[in-house]
Amino acid sequence: MLHITIRQLRVFESVARHLSYTRAAEELYLSQPAVSMQIKQLEEHLGIPLFEQLGKKNYLTAAGKEMHHYSREMLRLLDEAEGVLQDIKGLHRGTLDISVATTANDFATRLLAAFSKEYEDLNYRLDVTNRGTLLDQLVANEKDLVIMGRPPRDMDLEVVPFMDNPLVVIASLDHELTKKKSIPLSRLTQETFVVRERASGTRIAMERFLSDHGVDVVTSMEMTSNEAIKQAVQAGLGLGVVSIHTVRLELETGRLKILDVEDFPIMRHWYVVHRKGKRLSPVASAFKEFILNQASEFELLPEVWRSRKD
Repeated sequence: MLHITIRQLRVFESVARHLSYTRAAEELYLSQPAVSMQIKQLEEHLGIPLFEQLGKKNYLTAAGKEMHHYSREMLRLLDEAEGVLQDIKGLHRGTLDISVATTANDFATRLLAAFSKEYEDLNYRLDVTNRGTLLDQLVANEKDLVIMGRPPRDMDLEVVPFMDNPLVVIASLDHELTKKKSIPLSRLTQETFVVRERASGTRIAMERFLSDHGVDVVTSMEMTSNEAIKQAVQAGLGLGVVSIHTVRLELETGRLKILDVEDFPIMRHWYVVHRKGKRLSPVASAFKEFILNQASEFELLPEVWRSRKD
């Protein structure tokens, strides 16, 4: 195995190009004895002469010619690598690899789109997935950043909240409860619910909330996506509990209604998460800062919800 220093490589390439120790020394701002020492050490390590002197002129040996070819290529690649790394430091090149919970897909994609307009030369990988997969990715430290609700407490994570995530009760337009105000929480025991899978953060938050309030509800159907829940509720198959962020379009187009239930919404938050101690790339650090500083501008809660809050 070759154990050549970069300094030896640069000195050799200069001497080989000029065929002169003196000119190489001048180019590299070294003394001639220092140049001669570097070449001598390189030849001793390789176990073969790289130069031969005939009269007053230096010539490359056959090994020296081969070494000159590879030294130029290696130095070119080193210079290229240095340039790439400098670009990454300046956010001109690199890849941002993030995962988001399916519930966060709407605003997370808009956040990413806005960020990408500022850094057009970067590459992006976005994985929209369920809570179970997000946890697996955090354990394996596979992603730069994860956007999720209710991060686990038993993992060593860096967790920063950046946006409210209200969970609301939704119903079809013709459901009788849409005409009621201040619906008692206990009234929900007379209804059936369409719910997410058990590993879902929304399902966990809903069950914990109802349990804390001593309320048991009937679940008639389990779905693996928010889209499926919205469609089922719209079809009249039951009520649903979802993040307000997932039903913006349906509320504004009048396809679903938020019920006015006492003690709702369930107030949660969105978090940007990564393993504690993880060395974030400049790209990931910039996106994390972008989220924390500008996420509120991309919240875009439904107007019907804004009017209720006011």
